[in-house]
Amino acid sequence: MRKRLTAVVAAGVIGGVLALTGCASDDNEPTASSTPGNTQSHVSDHGHAESSVGGTGHSGMEHPMDGGPAPEGIETAAAPKYAVGTQVKLTADHMEGMDGVTATIAGAYRTNTYAVTYTPTTGGDPVENHKWVVQEELENAGDQRLADGAEVTLSAGHMKGMKGAKATIVSSTDETVYMVDYEAGGMKMTNHKWVVESEIQPAS
Repeated sequence: MRKRLTAVVAAGVIGGVLALTGCASDDNEPTASSTPGNTQSHVSDHGHAESSVGGTGHSGMEHPMDGGPAPEGIETAAAPKYAVGTQVKLTADHMEGMDGVTATIAGAYRTNTYAVTYTPTTGGDPVENHKWVVQEELENAGDQRLADGAEVTLSAGHMKGMKGAKATIVSSTDETVYMVDYEAGGMKMTNHKWVVESEIQPAS
């Protein structure tokens, strides 16, 4: 009788251990949310990683790799310091990897150019001191240089949520403004808008 009772108790203990082992195995099973490789960093619609660029307000924003043509009505610069096709060095840091890269001038224009703060139409925090938009990318702005603090509506589409957004002029310049082609981080940016003359140096 005692042997039979011992056997039953032993069987119960072994069964409990097996049951506990099975639970532990279930708890350690990888899930879809924890399996390496299933977690992806946020990437823009155009294939480059979203990132924060200090002081420019581009954190988490989307920027197309092809900026498209210059806005209608903008005046081509007659004798720019850097002619179309010239290789230059950029000193601007609007986008990650831009500062110090070699670029090619894709267009040179005479207009008023503005740094603006705006709230994206898609929601979220205001974008502070965005550089740059030109006079021809402001709705009903006329052709006179606007004062700092002026309220405007953006017609530019450089970043997601920009077109149609209400903005405030932070600063402005009338120096020659350029579209540039350059490559950074393995991505080729074409017709990037905009870089002003003071943000450019000779390539050599």
